[in-house]
Amino acid sequence: MVSTVKLVEVMVMGSRSIVVEKLNQDPVGSHAVEFVERKGLGHPDYIADSLSEELSLELCKEYKKRFGTILHHNVDKVLLVGGQSMPRFGGGEVITPIYVVMSGRATTEVNVDGEWEIVPVGRLAVEAGKAWIKRNLRFLDPESHVIIDHRIGKGSMDLVCNFEGRNGKTCANDTSFGVGYAPWDALERLVYDAEKFVNSEYIRKKLPEVGEDVKVMGLRTGKEIKLTIAAAMISSKVHDLSHYLSVKDELKRAIEDYVTKKCELPVEVCLNNADLPQREIVYITVTGTSAEMGDDGETGRGNRANGLITPQRPMSLEATAGKNPVSHVGKIYNVVADSIARKVAGLKGVEEAYVKIVSQIGRAIDDPHMANVQVVLQGGMGLTDELRGEIEGISNEEFSRIDDVTDAILARRVTLF
Repeated sequence: MVSTVKLVEVMVMGSRSIVVEKLNQDPVGSHAVEFVERKGLGHPDYIADSLSEELSLELCKEYKKRFGTILHHNVDKVLLVGGQSMPRFGGGEVITPIYVVMSGRATTEVNVDGEWEIVPVGRLAVEAGKAWIKRNLRFLDPESHVIIDHRIGKGSMDLVCNFEGRNGKTCANDTSFGVGYAPWDALERLVYDAEKFVNSEYIRKKLPEVGEDVKVMGLRTGKEIKLTIAAAMISSKVHDLSHYLSVKDELKRAIEDYVTKKCELPVEVCLNNADLPQREIVYITVTGTSAEMGDDGETGRGNRANGLITPQRPMSLEATAGKNPVSHVGKIYNVVADSIARKVAGLKGVEEAYVKIVSQIGRAIDDPHMANVQVVLQGGMGLTDELRGEIEGISNEEFSRIDDVTDAILARRVTLF
């Protein structure tokens, strides 16, 4: 646990302020208790994040095609209102569609040579949402099971001006912060991988009855791990209670085999723990997501930028999904912080690295208001000048090529939720 924090001097490299600290605490993996959560592909919050990000990517593509550059937008306010359904063994139907409101701000018109060109933001929102659902959720019909609406406002002129930058530099359009840490410990890696495994092509082929709405909660007590997993089943694929229980048992065994190979610690798996088979109360859905049955979702309420929810670690509450990938530090700084942390954690003697970066609206994004790098070191090792210099070098290199983050986001090479 944290005992003391020793602050060293602020190091100014060029125009950048970087504070490097040694943390006198035990690594999280050695704490007595740890919780880690991941909301998977079909979870309503994951859907909301995905629809926000999908619209942002489509806007980037449209802006570049029409105007040669990415224009101001922040469409990070998607709300998913759960519908109603009547699943039953061998069938079922959606009674009330899921309702999705695509919301936020975007550049909707541009003056080109004295003529105003309209950007079809509303149409892009609806098309992007339907396309993502069709690609990712096998049993959720975007035409009949979902209503996608849009309420996207026009960006304010002062933010648009900030977006365009000063003195040729892209400037932060918000005062916010990003957080990253490394390395992941055993529980964090296991929770992330377990969700990916249940939503893998292997499981889809082996057990097509399993839907995409998967949530994993990991609890480590000492050196023992318990995974509580919720996995929606597809009612039309499950003939009766016996069939459901057979699929559930097979999925549980597959997960147990997988985690045994992935983790050296003993792991107990609890699957669909709310089932009451004696009353035929089990987790079946028509579409593979609990969003059909009144479970709501909202951008930013799910996984953090690294794909996990980790109360034992520092986290930003920013929604990374849907924010523009050029100037919104609530998105970019989370990616940069994670990259710095991973590289610092690879240095000799470093057990854990924590990175926090704060912006100042109107300030160049490659020149943060402050970057704070904290390290947990092995044994009684001190923070030497050599190690401090290496950390500063890594940090400055990441800020010097911060424009690469935009390219990585557009190419879908980074995790955002």
